[in-house]
Amino acid sequence: MSTTDAKDATPEASAPQTAAPQTAAPAAPKKKRRLGLMLSVPVVILAGVAGVWLTGGRYETTENANLKQARIAIASDIGGRVVEVDVADNQRVKAGDLLFKVDDQPYRLAVSQAEAALASARLQVEQLKVAYNQAVTRAKLAAETLDYQTSELARQRALSEKGVASVTSLDDAEHQERLAEEENIVAQQGVDNALAALGGAPDAPVDSHPAVQAAQVALDEAKYNLSLTTVRAPADGVVYQAASFKPGQYVNAGSSLFALVETGDTWIDANFKETQLAKIREGQEAEVTFDQMPGRPFKARVQAIGAGTGAEFSLLPAQNATGNWVKVTQRVPVRLALEEAVDMPALATGVSAEVKVDTGAGNSVWDLFPAFAGTK
Repeated sequence: MSTTDAKDATPEASAPQTAAPQTAAPAAPKKKRRLGLMLSVPVVILAGVAGVWLTGGRYETTENANLKQARIAIASDIGGRVVEVDVADNQRVKAGDLLFKVDDQPYRLAVSQAEAALASARLQVEQLKVAYNQAVTRAKLAAETLDYQTSELARQRALSEKGVASVTSLDDAEHQERLAEEENIVAQQGVDNALAALGGAPDAPVDSHPAVQAAQVALDEAKYNLSLTTVRAPADGVVYQAASFKPGQYVNAGSSLFALVETGDTWIDANFKETQLAKIREGQEAEVTFDQMPGRPFKARVQAIGAGTGAEFSLLPAQNATGNWVKVTQRVPVRLALEEAVDMPALATGVSAEVKVDTGAGNSVWDLFPAFAGTK
């Protein structure tokens, strides 16, 4: 090998020796990045778990919930034959809409009879007023007659003492005076009776007399019963279970005929477990999702918490004093008011719902360390 070849070979041979350190230098940062990544994964996981833990107790949810609407039993306040029906099953109505009519002919006759009785009572009171005036006139005449007979008796006694009048004339004068006195008493009693018949107020208006007032009350009652022959919707809602209600049917007073589901009064009854009630309070915000309308949440607010569990107010409450008691988690009804309009009857009353109440308070970090919870 020549000297030139040796010189040329020297750099080539030395090239790998200088390249090796250049490729080994980046290995340390890669290891650091790998180590940092391996350490960051547990940190992220722990942070996520801590976040879920701290916010996990903020919301209380239940699927044991239902939509509720007020149901009004429609009935007639009077008995009679139905002559007109203006609604059908599942028909929407507004407050004041006509539902049905009962035959009003008997009640119109009752109104006419009551009007005649009122007119007769007024006539009787007028007659009582006339009778009172007559009694007062008789009493005045009787009093004047008594005064005259008293004067005549005194005159006859004076004449008899002078020997001018006879004994017979004196006896007649005494007799007439006694008769006038008795007639005066009877006349005064007639005035008292006529005054009592007028209620002690002879100058009072005719319509203030008790007999006239009683007749007026009877007329008002007859008119009220006549108005009850027309039955109208008490509120906005949907007619339900009226398929068999037809004209010609006889109804009794107070008997339920069909139902009106009131769409303007809607709420949610959510049955939470007793272990979920620790943080639930009235006024807290909530979110409601109906199974009939999935994916469409509605805003609501806690309105009231039930006074007892469902088992306590059931038809047959459980008796746990027999010795074979097994602890069962009880549920307490919580009422929620919807804060936004719901299209009714797009949602049927009684449909299932899922409720999530925002209690505003999540789990505390002290819950992880119960032994130190009292020192926080």
